[in-house]
Amino acid sequence: MTSQGGLGVRELVLMPGLRPADVVRVHRAALDVLRPDIDAAHIDAYSGDFWPPEVLPSYERALLLAREEVARGERSRRADPGMGIDVDVRDDDQFQVLSDLAPYTIHTEGSRDGRRVFSASDTGTALWVEVSQAQEAALRLRLSRLGIPPDVLAVLPAGR
Repeated sequence: MTSQGGLGVRELVLMPGLRPADVVRVHRAALDVLRPDIDAAHIDAYSGDFWPPEVLPSYERALLLAREEVARGERSRRADPGMGIDVDVRDDDQFQVLSDLAPYTIHTEGSRDGRRVFSASDTGTALWVEVSQAQEAALRLRLSRLGIPPDVLAVLPAGR
């Protein structure tokens, strides 16, 4: 367990072997638990696979967010339109974009005070979170209620 601002935190990673639908639920559960503490997030609107039909509206919304960043002068017109799209997690619609796409994207991150607390990549195969004890308990309980064994998230050893 490491310390952040005097609070104990642990790093958890997704273990292999879950059904794809459960991988999606784990990603979304982690985001739901961490949402109150994420103050910055971005997502790449690229996947190593086809976007599932049910998330296509969020994919289109992510690209629209990038175009809006360009229009406001917050993003270069020459920037890759699908990379590093900022998401305001306080906005329910934007958070839905993040939640929908995170399990399928090549990369997304969420941070708190400049410190990364959520990272998903490799089209759903990689998930890493940094959680407090209370967040870890809430996340494991949420997974259990979804019928997902809580041990699908392994604790990374300190100083790995």
